[in-house]
Amino acid sequence: MIRRLFLGLLACAFTVGTLAAEFARPNIVFILADDMGYGDPACFNSQSKCPTPHLDGLAAQGMRFTDAHAAGPLCVPSRYGLLTGRYPFRNFSMEPSKGPLIEPGRVTIASLLRERGYATAMIGKWHLGFEGGDQFDCSQALRGGPFDHGFAYFFGQHASLDIPPYFLIENDHCVAAPTDHIAAGSSPGWSPIQGAFWRAGAIAPGFKHEDVLPTYTRKAVEYLDARAKSPGQPFLLYLALTAPHTPWLPMEAFRAKSAGNLYAAWVAQVDDAVGRVLAALVREGLSDHTLVLFSSDNGPVWYPADVKKYGHAAAAGFRGMKGDVWEGGHREPFLARWPGKIKAGTTSKDLICFTDVLATFAALTGATLPAGAGEDSFSFLPELLGERPGSPARSELIIGQGRANLTIRQGDWQLIPFLGSGGFTKPSRREPKAGEPPGQLYNLASDPGQTNNVYAAHPEIVQRLTSRVAELVAQGRSRP
Repeated sequence: MIRRLFLGLLACAFTVGTLAAEFARPNIVFILADDMGYGDPACFNSQSKCPTPHLDGLAAQGMRFTDAHAAGPLCVPSRYGLLTGRYPFRNFSMEPSKGPLIEPGRVTIASLLRERGYATAMIGKWHLGFEGGDQFDCSQALRGGPFDHGFAYFFGQHASLDIPPYFLIENDHCVAAPTDHIAAGSSPGWSPIQGAFWRAGAIAPGFKHEDVLPTYTRKAVEYLDARAKSPGQPFLLYLALTAPHTPWLPMEAFRAKSAGNLYAAWVAQVDDAVGRVLAALVREGLSDHTLVLFSSDNGPVWYPADVKKYGHAAAAGFRGMKGDVWEGGHREPFLARWPGKIKAGTTSKDLICFTDVLATFAALTGATLPAGAGEDSFSFLPELLGERPGSPARSELIIGQGRANLTIRQGDWQLIPFLGSGGFTKPSRREPKAGEPPGQLYNLASDPGQTNNVYAAHPEIVQRLTSRVAELVAQGRSRP
């Protein structure tokens, strides 16, 4: 009897401690790089040629996830999944040039936290559409963007820094209308979509591509300085950087450290931006009560010829690059730091997806997700806090933006129901040759580089995973 009472009190104490951790409502800073590969930060690739001391320090102070995935291998589906907790293939469109991709009223990480009393801000690249599509009328409020999906403050741009028109937006208004014109940019010695690449188009007077990353960094630091003056209200800062996506425009100080590798210099400047944000948290006394998350939206634009020329594997040996359904297209560096809550210097092998951030934030703040929200979101908060070791939140995920390119990961297996990369690596698609299987199956435990297609050797696994994809599509959700 006494023993049962003691065990009951112990369980109660554990539950109270868990709830106290979950409902502590820390500040949250989520920094999302653009087109950074898994192998760019040295903390994920000891052979990296990119100087990343601040990201390495973040890893040493927190948790490093080695099996984290974007919701898609491209900017748009990745960001959609991150904000909504929903697989992007479930949406009717992934074309922001046609209008907003997030429908009015859908729960996002920002609207969820705003309901929980958070101040919410986004700085940087949106790329999820505005009303009017790619026709921006700067005489009117720009609707359908961050300001309409839970962010009380927004400063940034509509899409990538190589897609015109080039102008900045504050809240729901243009800072300056894109009334001038700029010719296309490029860099000799690189592919047409690398280097200082941007498309010709309309541009706001005074807008300079090389100023954008420093401006966003400065704005983020200013926001943190301002929030420190309101210590009673927790905040979410979503900092969506425009780099190391093209155009690659590093300052001379970073070029000098890169041994002639323009891309490595650009990654180094991203790392410096992260360092400035982290330093602001320390300076303002916010660091100990702030959960910092860092990741990238998809794989790098880095070809096998670049690996050979520069000795740098931006995807760390994983096959493929940005756009591809192979691991190099969507396996991302993912870091988490929360002093006193996340054990320093730890590594998690748990499978997580960007869609899981919404449920994790809900658990963190004691919120309940409505039935129609976060359909594919599973909380990994227990893993962050070390409370359920060996009990991963998910065992499978779907990668892709349109239903024609869906691939499933289940345990160690990845099924790709076609031949080719599905993305930037050529060929994107191809017909099977005589005697060749029509799809790809890889065991990532024994073959992380995806060099041995065992589709023909395991028809039962192919059938099981094929059926599972159809089931997940038909159900409209994967979270119970």
